[in-house]
Amino acid sequence: GLFLYNHLQQKVRNAEALAQKYKQQQEALSAQLQVVYEHRSRLERSLQKERGEHKKTKEDFLVYKLEAQEALNKEKQDSMNRYGALSSQHKILKNQHEDVKKQLLELQLQHNSLKLEHRRSLESHGQRFAQLQQEKDTEVTNLQDTVFKLREESKLLRKAHQEVHSQLLNAQAQMEEFRQLKEALQKMPGLR
Repeated sequence: GLFLYNHLQQKVRNAEALAQKYKQQQEALSAQLQVVYEHRSRLERSLQKERGEHKKTKEDFLVYKLEAQEALNKEKQDSMNRYGALSSQHKILKNQHEDVKKQLLELQLQHNSLKLEHRRSLESHGQRFAQLQQEKDTEVTNLQDTVFKLREESKLLRKAHQEVHSQLLNAQAQMEEFRQLKEALQKMPGLR
């Protein structure tokens, strides 16, 4: 009986020790479970926050996408309008370019014609100038001859003038002598 009592007492102590061990394990598990619950709660709050932020980000993205699409459509429309305007301007400039090319060709032809006419005019003027130069040289020579002849005639006329003047002086002297002679004869009583 004593052995059985000791044996049972040993079993009870072992059972109490095991119960104490299980109780400690249960307390440790409870503490761990509490930590897990708190961690889960934090995770759930973080998840809710992330979901909220994700929802807000998604809404912001949708708004941004809508605005970007509108901006893209507007930019596309503006680009099409600009392209249309540039295309029209290009056609106008192309037509103007063709007109300018035609005008340039006409001006080149006119320039060549005027150049040829200018060359002919220069040649004609050169010939006319040479002719006039020759006529002028001939006229100058004739005038020089005429001047020489006129100078000679002037010398002769001066010489003749001097001779006539001398003759006039002689005639005046003779007239004075005749007058004096006439007065002297008139004074003579016998001739009267």
